[in-house]
Amino acid sequence: MKKDKVLSKIEKAFRKTVRKDEKVKNAYLLIESDKLGVQMKLAEGFTGDFAADIKQPNYLASVGKLLTSTIIGILSEEGRISFSDSIAQYLEQDLLAGLHVYQGRDYSEDIKVKHLLKHTSGLEDYFWPLVEKLIENPEFKMTTREAFAWGKEQVEPVAPPGEKFNYADTNYYLLGFIVEEITGLEFHQALSKYIFQPLGMKKSYMLGFSTPEEEVDYPGADFYFKGEKISDYESYGRIDYAGGGVAAPLDDWLKFMKALVNHEIISAETLKIMKEDKARFRQGIDYGYGIWQIKTIPIFMPKKLNSWGVVGVTGSFMFYHPLTESYVIGSFHESSYESKAVRFLLLKVLKQLAKLA
Repeated sequence: MKKDKVLSKIEKAFRKTVRKDEKVKNAYLLIESDKLGVQMKLAEGFTGDFAADIKQPNYLASVGKLLTSTIIGILSEEGRISFSDSIAQYLEQDLLAGLHVYQGRDYSEDIKVKHLLKHTSGLEDYFWPLVEKLIENPEFKMTTREAFAWGKEQVEPVAPPGEKFNYADTNYYLLGFIVEEITGLEFHQALSKYIFQPLGMKKSYMLGFSTPEEEVDYPGADFYFKGEKISDYESYGRIDYAGGGVAAPLDDWLKFMKALVNHEIISAETLKIMKEDKARFRQGIDYGYGIWQIKTIPIFMPKKLNSWGVVGVTGSFMFYHPLTESYVIGSFHESSYESKAVRFLLLKVLKQLAKLA
């Protein structure tokens, strides 16, 4: 009875959150825990005239960064890259030239792979200026490399490498280019080779670059930036690229997260490095290699909420809660919900699940 009550509270909170805010057009939530005997799948709202369905592909924005960092982890285990390497070993000169000039000094060759992974490179974000440009002109078209070159000309670094945490998709664009250089594959092909195919993620794909191995009978869920529907913008996926351009049904996202937690895709040792080599993101949250880590703050953030995963700007999240061995994945598909989604995850889901521990 207690479990039914807890799950009912979570479902009511989820549906109420969607229904009370007209900004949220569709939302999705998956919770699974063998330990608790819980499997919950919820969908609310619409994609156009199509009622939200849990089988729809969900673009989870920066949640995809964890797939990018995992590919780097795989390549490190193969001995093809080290987290401590300078990025100059892997980038073409046109990408590296003038990349990081700060207060008159060129730090471009001082950036290490690990700086990119945990956002301490000192580079500024190219993503938002590009998205704003796209919203102003939906017909705006650029290849990923053209977009990167544009950003390099328009945006200035904020600090020397290693001195400051500054969240920037720029770092993950560069990681994508590095993956391409090492593997000889385009990034979406590497994503398929190292993640989708081994894990049987047959309905997953990369926006603007690829299609799923198996046909999906449901439309991709719409997503919005500040109320503006941008899921149909042709160039958006090429702007997001390795910073989070993955779309997949929540069941496929779950396959990835389970494989990561259970060391089926990278070793426990590599995952430990990815979690423990971290920077302070904000109060109560550290950032490792594509990994958000919720940590204890007395009174405000009790130990029972400690968890790790990743959050996306569209109010999306994919987390593992060790106390209850629960996987929680979902999205509100609206950029104004990034912080709200974290609060929902912690207070409306994990706090409730902890009662069953």
